[in-house]
Amino acid sequence: MRFTKMQGAGNDYIYVNAFEETLPDDLPELARRVSDRHFGIGADGLILIGPSEAADARMRMFNADGSESEMCGNGIRCVAKYVHDHGIARKTRLTIETGAGVLTLDLEVADGRAERVRVDMGEPILEATRIPTTLAGDPVVNVPMTAADRAFRVTCVSMGNPHCVTFVKQLSDEWVLGVGPKVETDPHFPNRVNAEFVEVLSPTEIRMRVWERGSGETLACGTGACAVCVAGVLAGRTERTILAHLPGGDLELTWSETDNHVFMTGPAVEVFSGDWPLETD
Repeated sequence: MRFTKMQGAGNDYIYVNAFEETLPDDLPELARRVSDRHFGIGADGLILIGPSEAADARMRMFNADGSESEMCGNGIRCVAKYVHDHGIARKTRLTIETGAGVLTLDLEVADGRAERVRVDMGEPILEATRIPTTLAGDPVVNVPMTAADRAFRVTCVSMGNPHCVTFVKQLSDEWVLGVGPKVETDPHFPNRVNAEFVEVLSPTEIRMRVWERGSGETLACGTGACAVCVAGVLAGRTERTILAHLPGGDLELTWSETDNHVFMTGPAVEVFSGDWPLETD
């Protein structure tokens, strides 16, 4: 099976062209194997790029633990780059079908290759039952929560997948690696949740780290950055346009007052390609 490894702000996935490649029946097991950083290729998960009746291509995303997720903001930018650069749809505006709906992406192209991608991530979901979470409030803004013997306040947003945002005075492993896993599996989140920890540098600039549902800490999370942009406004911490610094790079976010959509701009990079021996699976 031919694969391509790509990354967006350090959030790396194994991409497979399902227009051409034959895939095994057990996709969660394939995701676990290729994602393993010691015995596999090494990645935050597996993303399949295939045909769609509603868009230029369809994206299916599996976390490193084999669980399937609705969306990945950094992943979809790389999907758009692959679709453009590999000639599936040679356009600078693409539509990609995801588990969170069809999204529109605008590509910045240089020398025939996409370098940066702006994604219309659609409207944030703020209704508690649709996130979903059983925490109090609708929307869930600055709500008290306890995990890992810590009491703190959270704001919850869905960008097609669930997010729990905590604003902290200073980012630390204690928050991300200690509290993050407990938040992910907390009973208030029936489908588990992505946990974001955010240090506000100014009303237009933040630093953040993410404990991703099913993958652990990653170098970046696009949907998480979008959720932080929305949460910052709701919690009175930031303005509607921010620059987010993540361990793997920077993302530009805007929550538009005009149409309520969240827009994310960031890099998309192809790292290398190779062949995965399916006969050993």
